[in-house]
Amino acid sequence: MDPEAFLDLANQVIKLKMYPYFDIAHSLLCALAVREDLGAGAQAFSRKHPLACWLSTMLVIFAGGMVANGLLGEPILAPLKNTPQLVIGTVTWYVVFYTPFDVGYKVAKFLPVKVAAAAMKEIYRAKKVYDGVSHAAKLYPNAYIIMIIVGTLKGNGAGFTKLVERLIRGAWTPTAMETMQPSFYTKASLVASVIFVLDKKTDLISAPHALVYFGIVIFFVYFKLSSILLGIHDPFVPFENLFCALFMGGIWDSLAKLLGKGQPKEETKDAKKTN
Repeated sequence: MDPEAFLDLANQVIKLKMYPYFDIAHSLLCALAVREDLGAGAQAFSRKHPLACWLSTMLVIFAGGMVANGLLGEPILAPLKNTPQLVIGTVTWYVVFYTPFDVGYKVAKFLPVKVAAAAMKEIYRAKKVYDGVSHAAKLYPNAYIIMIIVGTLKGNGAGFTKLVERLIRGAWTPTAMETMQPSFYTKASLVASVIFVLDKKTDLISAPHALVYFGIVIFFVYFKLSSILLGIHDPFVPFENLFCALFMGGIWDSLAKLLGKGQPKEETKDAKKTN
């Protein structure tokens, strides 16, 4: 592709309006995530506890803004003032859970519909990450770590509120902590936040901002579609394993076991003394 045409396309992507189509895609996939998290009893639960079902779905839809606002000292419920998005979220929730013969859920799960919605949601995610970094930069111009944290939370807030979201539905799962087992979306949002901060606050990235933003969008969309169509769920895992082996003690633990020394042997001796 001609470089000027590519740059023009990048400028068009960065100017995309999220309302209403991208908001619909985001809300639809959030409602689907809640329903799938409920499992086989989703339909019965939605009939018996509609308020809890609605509240948990709204929390997933608006999670990024709520969590980021709480950390920045802003009103947590401020994202709910966006009435059009609240209406879209409620309508998509109703479609996924309550349409006759489950038509809405079946259509949303239809592969072409799901693929299109997933691609749109990733464009939406890139926008949210960038907005989070930009907003934090206005409040704390020199606090890079705050920009990265807020951008990450904006990109995958639902992952960090899963514990509360399930608690609203009466399920207590204390191990469902995003900090213990970060999902790919959290890792990708973290990487995107770092790149946006470097682009915004340093001279390390010389490419035009539109190309940087477009590159993040392509990254998000490509790996989301790869997870749906090819089953590639987390491309960061090999790099994490290598990093942990080299810098987090993995290689030294393995060497200690190989030499018959170190912690594993000491633990065995302690266990024998206890017995």
